[in-house]
Formats: sequence, structure tokens, C-alpha cells
Amino acid sequence: MKTNLKALASLALVLALPSGYAQTASSGTTSSTPKSTHRKVHRAAKPEGPSVQSQIDSLRTDMQTQIQSLKQQLSDKDAQLQQAQQAAAAAQQAAQQAQAAAQQAQQGNTDNTTAVNSLQGAVTDLKSNNASIVQTVQDNQKQTQAAIEHPDALHYKGITLSPTGSFIEAATVYRNEALGADINTPFNSIPFNGADNANISEFFGTGRQSRLALLAEGKLTNNWTLRGYYEMDWLGAGVTSNNNESNSYVLRQRQLWAQAESNSGWIFTAGQMWSLATQTKTGMINRTEVLPATIDPQYNAGFVWERQYGARIVKSLDNKQVWLGLSIENPQTLTPSCQATGTGIACPYNYIIGAAGSGGGLYNGGGAPGATSSAPLATYSFNVAPDMIAKAVFEPKGLGHYEVFGIARFFRNRVYPNAPAPVAGVVTPVPQVGAYNDSTVGGGIGGSGFYTVKKLVDLNVNGLWGDGVGRYGSSTLPDLTLRPDGQLALLHGFSALGQVTFHATPRLDAYFNYGGDYAFRRYFAVPGGTEGYGSPAIRDSGCGIEVTPSNVPQVGYQPNAPAGCGSPTKDVQEITAGYWYDFYRGPMGRFRQSIQYSYFDRYGWSGTGGTPKGNDNVFETSFRYYLP
Repeated sequence: MKTNLKALASLALVLALPSGYAQTASSGTTSSTPKSTHRKVHRAAKPEGPSVQSQIDSLRTDMQTQIQSLKQQLSDKDAQLQQAQQAAAAAQQAAQQAQAAAQQAQQGNTDNTTAVNSLQGAVTDLKSNNASIVQTVQDNQKQTQAAIEHPDALHYKGITLSPTGSFIEAATVYRNEALGADINTPFNSIPFNGADNANISEFFGTGRQSRLALLAEGKLTNNWTLRGYYEMDWLGAGVTSNNNESNSYVLRQRQLWAQAESNSGWIFTAGQMWSLATQTKTGMINRTEVLPATIDPQYNAGFVWERQYGARIVKSLDNKQVWLGLSIENPQTLTPSCQATGTGIACPYNYIIGAAGSGGGLYNGGGAPGATSSAPLATYSFNVAPDMIAKAVFEPKGLGHYEVFGIARFFRNRVYPNAPAPVAGVVTPVPQVGAYNDSTVGGGIGGSGFYTVKKLVDLNVNGLWGDGVGRYGSSTLPDLTLRPDGQLALLHGFSALGQVTFHATPRLDAYFNYGGDYAFRRYFAVPGGTEGYGSPAIRDSGCGIEVTPSNVPQVGYQPNAPAGCGSPTKDVQEITAGYWYDFYRGPMGRFRQSIQYSYFDRYGWSGTGGTPKGNDNVFETSFRYYLP
């Protein structure tokens, strides 16, 4: 740029010289300065130098040459500048490319770093996964070994078999009034105070309540589960097995049922099982029955139960908060109980309601008339229809478990209105005209409630009220008596039980129960006396007087009930307190120990001269090992 300015300045100077020269010449020509008066002196002529014009032309030529040179230089500079600009652009482009390459290289390095980090993470994860896989394999090996050596269930063709619920028990019982009974207490046999055995105690040790259980379970499809359950113990007695309450024949079949359950909430069960009237803890699910926490296998006075044949249908509703169930169950009418008062008055004899068992029909025929006794040890009623039970269960979330149920029972006997009076020891079959079957319907309503307070205390009540429902109470008080004409007369009755269980520690449970079974009196006036159940005219003046024992059929083994004490049982009440303590509970099973005390009161209906009463103090112990 400076070179160009210099060239332009030189060009301006050159152009200015001719103009200056012209002005000088012109001024010399027109000047008014006077001519010199001196004499002209002639001097020798000097050679002429180059003219101004020629100098100007020469200078112009030089200037033009310089200008051309400058132009050439400017052109060269421009060319150089353009080349420099092109080189700079190329360099910039190259720099950009280099920067892009550098960025790409940096991104590549970043990607490589990320890849390396990812690879390192993958390697770390792989190591961790390998360690986890190794741990899983080891755990699986341990589980497999444990399943082989300590299986929770046995597997057979897709079915699991589990003995959970089985235990071995060593138990003892002490009663201050003897009953001649094993660990189970026949509540309605507690002697009145004047009985011979009310004045002597008894002690027995037993292992017969030990139990074997086996549950088989398998999936039929994705929607159905099939189950079978068997449970037995050794508490049966061959000559007294019956259908009264626990239809448990030797080898004692406690439970034996099959079941199909759908995912939609339908459950179909049939076989020997707890009655639908028995309280459950979860819905109407078998094997969740809420049994009193006692050692005594007769449980507690007031407990509502049966264990017998049944077929039931159950449906859960409203997300398993409501359950509905219907069952038909094995019927049995307990032997009618009747007492007569007055001279020459006897209870009806002109009817038939059942028979001793038929050995050929696999029912117990021990003591059948004509064999070794005039009184059978077990009787079976001729039933017209099964017992029917309908039940509803409500389980509001977090608010416990509640049940309401109804029982329908059907009774029948055959009446012979023209039967002659019986003669002792004489069988006199007489043709009858006008015999007929007498039928009546009984039943009752019941309910229960179970609630746990903060996982520390269980509160539980259950009860049943109705006509002809005695066999559903743990004391098995009678269902009915007889009218003077031989027809059946149902007895009002009820059973009720309250239970409180304290979970004092994870190993210790303490329990307190109070319950009772009650049978109302029902009697009929006849000329000269009464017939029926619990008449106030019955003589009870001898209830507290001990009498001489019988010597038939064997001396020394026949305690007698007091004479002049004829009233039947009004109620049986029981108070129980005890505990269960787990010495060990773990993968090898459970060891439990219990001590229990029970106090019984048995009251008869008040009659003439007194009110029959008996009581018993019972201490029981148990030591059990449960299979895991």
C-alpha cells in the first residue's frame, strides 16, 4: 500500500512540472521590466544542452516506465496477495479440516475412552455376574442338597407330598374325680358328687394322640389345583366307635378328603372333614380350622364342631373378603333322653329310631342285645336325610374374621301305637296295626368372630343356638326326648365358647378359655306323673350320697351312680388355662411343651330334694415333636 502511494505522489509531481515551467515562460514574455541599457556583450556561444521538452519527455518516459513498473509491481503484489489470500484460505480450510480431524480424533478418543470404560464396566459386570452365577450355582447346589437331604415336600409325578402337621406326643392327664378315660374327657360323664368314682382320682399317660398327616397337591391346569389330605391318630376304640360326633373309626380316620380349587374362587371338597359349622381362620379353607388351644382332644365345653363325612361347595367373592358355602354332612340322632316320674309311669317304648351296628355292614355291633348285654355300646339312627349347613364368612380388611351359619336337621322314628307293655327278659313280638313314621325338622343358627389385636392377642368367640343341635356341642348333650305317644320332641340347646390367646413371646403362647353346653328341659304331664327331659318332679334327694358299687359283671370295676338322683344334665361348663412353649422351632421341626389346668362344673336339672352337681379338676401335660 505504501508503494502505491509513493507512485501516485511521483506521478503528481511529474504532471505539475510542465505547468510550472509554462507559467515561468509566460511571465518572462509579458514582464514590464525595463530593458537593460548596458551594451550587448557578445560572448562565445556555448553548446546547447538538452531541451526542457526533451527532459520532460525523458522524465515522462521514465515516469511512465516507473508507473508501468509500479503497476506491474501492484499487479504482482495483487497476484501475490491473491495467492496469499488463497494460501490463507487454503490454510484456514486446512486448519478447519485439521480442527475437524482433531475434533474427530478427540471424539474418537472420547468414544474410545467411553468404549474402554464400557468395556471395563462390562468386564466388571461380567466378573460380578460370574461371581453372582457362581454364588447362584452354589446356592442352587445347597438348595438341591437341602431339598434332597431336608425336603419340605416330596415330589411324585408332578404332585407334592407333605407330612406337615404330623407330630409325636407324650401326654399325661390327672383328674381328681375319675372317669376311666384317656387324654380325651367325656364332659357329660363327669360324675355327680355322690358317685363312687367322684371320690377317687386317676392318672394316665398316653401317646395315642400322636398324629400322622399327609397332604398331596398338584396343578391340573393353570386354573385348577387338586388336593388330597389324610390325617389319623390312635384315639379310637373299636367297641365304641360311632357316628355321634367324630366319625373316627380305628385306625382313627380323623380326616380324609379330596378337593378341587379353581383360580376363580370355587372350591369343591368331599370326604371326612371338619364340619362346615366349625370355625375357620381364613375364608372357608380346609386345614385353617380354629381349634381351642387345649391338650384335650375333646377340646373345650362349648366348642361347636363335628368331624364327619361331608361334601361342600364354597365360593369366594369380593376379592376374598366374602365367602359363601353349602354342605351336606353325615347325620346322626343321639339316643333320646327321657325320664319318667310317678308310680307306674315309664317313658315310651313303642318306637324304633335305629339299631346297634351291623358287623356285616362294618358298623360297631358291640353289646348288641342278645350278645353279651342288653344295651348296645354304639347305636346308629335310621336317618331320613343328611344334615345341611349354609355359611357366610366376612373378612373386612384388617378387621378380623366373622361367620354366620345355619343348620337344618331331619329326625325320624317309627311309632307303634298299640305296642304292649314290655316285660323284663321276655320278647313278645305282637302284630301291629297302625304303625307310622314320625318325622320332625330341627336345626339352629350360629356364628363366630376372630380378631387379632396388634399381633399380640387373639380374641375368639363361637356359638350355636337351636332345636336338636346337641350333637354339635363338645359335651354331646341330647338332641331330643320323647312325647308320651312315642313321637320325637326336640330339645332347645346352645353352645358357646370364648377364647383369649396371648402371644407373650415368639415362643410362648398363653391361653384362657371359658365355655359351656346347655340343654333346656322339656317334659310332658301324664296321668300320675311326667315324661320327658328334666322334669322338676324327678327325685334328686340322694345325689350327694355314695352307694355300694355293683359287682356285676365284674367285682371291683363297677362304680355306681348315687341312688335317688335321676335328673339329666342341664349344662356343662369349663374354664381352661394353659400355655404352649416352643423349645425349638426351625428347619428340623418343632419341640413344644404344655401344661394345662381345667375346671369343670356339670349341673343337672333341679328336681325334688336337690340339684345334681359334679365338678372335676383336670391337669394335663404334653410334650410334642412336630415334623417340619
